[in-house]
Amino acid sequence: MTCVFFGHRDTPGDISPKLKEAIINLIEEKKVTEFYVGNHGSFDRMVRRTLKELKQEYPEINYSVVLAYLPGKKDPDKDYSDTEFPEGIEKVPRKFAINYRNDYMLKKVDYVIAYVKDSFGGAGKCVDKAMRRKVAVINLAETAE
Repeated sequence: MTCVFFGHRDTPGDISPKLKEAIINLIEEKKVTEFYVGNHGSFDRMVRRTLKELKQEYPEINYSVVLAYLPGKKDPDKDYSDTEFPEGIEKVPRKFAINYRNDYMLKKVDYVIAYVKDSFGGAGKCVDKAMRRKVAVINLAETAE
C-alpha cells in the first residue's frame, strides 16, 4: 500500500502531531509501507522529518522524496540519499516539472495525506485529482479546525 502527501507551502507547524498520528494509523491499520513526498515548502519538510523519525520505529516502511528538479551545486553537502526522480522528468519543461512530479506520485497511490485549505493551487488540484480517482484522502486541514 502506498501513500503520498500534498500540502500548502505555508502549512503551520502545529499540525505536526496530527500528521504523525495519521501516518502511524496508515502503517498500523492499513499496512501502508511506501510513502512519497515532494520537497517544496513547510508541509513537505514536516512530512520528510516525520517519515525519517518513524522509519526508526517502523523499519518496514520506505519513503522517498520525489524531486521535480535536479539539485543545484549550491549545497554539495546536502543529503539526497532519500530522493528519487520520476522517469522522464528530464524531458519536461521546468515550468511543468512540479505538475509532472505530482502526477507521477498519484499514479499508484492508495492514500493521500494532505493539508489543503484552498482548492486552488497545486496541492488543491492534486487532492481534487485523487478524489476523482476514488483515492482515500485524509485532509489534515479539515481536522485542524
